[in-house]
Amino acid sequence: MNVHPIDVLEPETREFYCQALGLLNQADTPFMIGGAYAFDRYTGIARHTKDLDLFARASDVPAILDVFAQAGYETEVAVSHWLAKARNGENFVDIIFRSANGLLPVDDSWLEHAVEDTVLDIPVLLCAPEEMIWSKSFVMSRDRYDGADVAHLILACGERLDWERMLEHFSDHWRVLLSHLVLFGFIYPGKRSQVPIWVIQKLYQRLEQESNQPPVQTSLCQGTLLAPLQYKTDVEKWDYQDARLQPVGNLHPSDITAWVEHLQEETGNPC
Repeated sequence: MNVHPIDVLEPETREFYCQALGLLNQADTPFMIGGAYAFDRYTGIARHTKDLDLFARASDVPAILDVFAQAGYETEVAVSHWLAKARNGENFVDIIFRSANGLLPVDDSWLEHAVEDTVLDIPVLLCAPEEMIWSKSFVMSRDRYDGADVAHLILACGERLDWERMLEHFSDHWRVLLSHLVLFGFIYPGKRSQVPIWVIQKLYQRLEQESNQPPVQTSLCQGTLLAPLQYKTDVEKWDYQDARLQPVGNLHPSDITAWVEHLQEETGNPC
C-alpha cells in the first residue's frame, strides 16, 4: 500500500508546510504545487522528499519571499534564474520560477491550466500534468533521470492530456518529446494507445522531413539542456556551443556557474 508523502511528515514539518501554504493563500499570492505532491495525485506513486516544491511566475517571487520573510522565515534566491527558498529551521520550501536549463519559464499559462486540489487539507493549485511532463522531460543527468516520471504521467493521464498544447510546449525541442514517447511504447507495450497516433505520426513526419534535408552545419551541443555536467567536456574542451547560453539559449555564463555551484552544494559532488 502506498503511503502518501503527507502521511509520513514529522509534525513540525507538517506544521511548517501548512503555515506556508496558509500564508500564501491569505496573501492571495499565485503559486502552484508540483514535485512529489502533484506527482502522487496524478499517478498514485508516493515519493517522500525533503521539501515542498512551489512553482510561481518570476514576477511573483519577490512577493512570495516577502510573505515568508514577514513570517520570520529565512529566505534567499538560491540561483538567480531558477530557484528561491524559504526556510524555518531544517524545513524549507523551494520556489521554482524557471527550469534550471533556462528553457521553461513559469508563465500565465501554467496558472491558467493548473488543477484545483487540496494538500494538507488546504486548497491549492497543482501544476498541470502537461507542464510536469514538459519540465521533467529535460531531466536526464547521470545522477537524476526523470524519464520514469514522464512515463508514469503519460500512463496515468495520457487519455486526457492536451497533446496540442504539449507539442506547442516542446516546439523546436520536439525530439525530446519523441524520445520519451518511443520509450513509453517500449515500457508499456499494452498501453501505447495512451499516446494518440496522430501525435506519433506528426513527430515522425518532422523527423522524416529533417532527415531528407542537407546535414546541419553547426557546432551547437544541446546535451547541456538535458544534463548540465555530462556535457562539460563538449563545451569546455571540444569547442561546442552551449545551447543554454545566449543568443541561442536564455542564460548567461554567470547563471551556469551559479547552477553548478548549487549542484555541488546539494550533492557534495565536486563535479
